[in-house]
Amino acid sequence: MDAIAPADPAGLETLGRSDCYMLLRTVPIGRIVFTEAALPAIQPVNFVLDGDDVIIRTGMGSKLAAATRSAVVAFEADQYDEDALAGWSVVLVGRAEAVADDAERRRLARLGLTPWALGDRPHYIRVRPEIVRGRRIRRPATL
Repeated sequence: MDAIAPADPAGLETLGRSDCYMLLRTVPIGRIVFTEAALPAIQPVNFVLDGDDVIIRTGMGSKLAAATRSAVVAFEADQYDEDALAGWSVVLVGRAEAVADDAERRRLARLGLTPWALGDRPHYIRVRPEIVRGRRIRRPATL
């Protein structure tokens, strides 16, 4: 676990890289941000981590698959507890690429990523993060 970093200007705890990945492993759903028709688009996806890379499955001909080929994308996941007034958010930014190698797709299939959406999802997208940022908020002890 990373040492507690100073708070950002908004008073949120800044998370280190290892804490960001530890938190990402606790949730099954995130959001991928990509460009569609020159505008930002956000799509919820279930995912799995392969080392530091985010792996997503998608269908043939999907807008997501077309829009993310060698594109810079953002991926975000979070969790919050309304009662505890606590939560976190992790954002990764990197290049997305379709996984074309059959042996690699077979290996990724063993990671256990089962799509929640209906329909066949035979294609894999890998997001290789270059930027990893995380923030956490906790209820102050005085509340």
